[in-house]
Amino acid sequence: MTICIVQAALIASLAAPGFSLSWTHSVEKTTWTEEWRIEGDRLKAVSASVEGSGAGIDVPDGAKMTPKGWIYQPSLPPLPELVLGSSGATGSGWRLCTSETCLDIGEDEGQPVQIFVSGDGRSCEEQAAGRNR
Repeated sequence: MTICIVQAALIASLAAPGFSLSWTHSVEKTTWTEEWRIEGDRLKAVSASVEGSGAGIDVPDGAKMTPKGWIYQPSLPPLPELVLGSSGATGSGWRLCTSETCLDIGEDEGQPVQIFVSGDGRSCEEQAAGRNR
């Protein structure tokens, strides 16, 4: 399967069964990390972690404290896409990593970042064009 990452006219495609998505909380300066896997043509959040609680950080029920922070399983159904805002006001964007590579995305103010699966034989470019009509 191919993971498609789209922001404005920039399109990236990564062949991988899943990815991690991490970012730094704008106030607390703690790191959040989510692990995502491809399930068919959807994205499934399989685990998440945050270094600590604080302003705007509510640790979910069932989270377990480890030496690296709180770890939990998000209660989300598989999603057709992720849409990440790009305000430029948080000081950083997101880091998306597969087992092969990492990309820094959404660092500057601009259009949202879309992440979705290309699973029907069409390229990421073809699917992005269809989504933005």
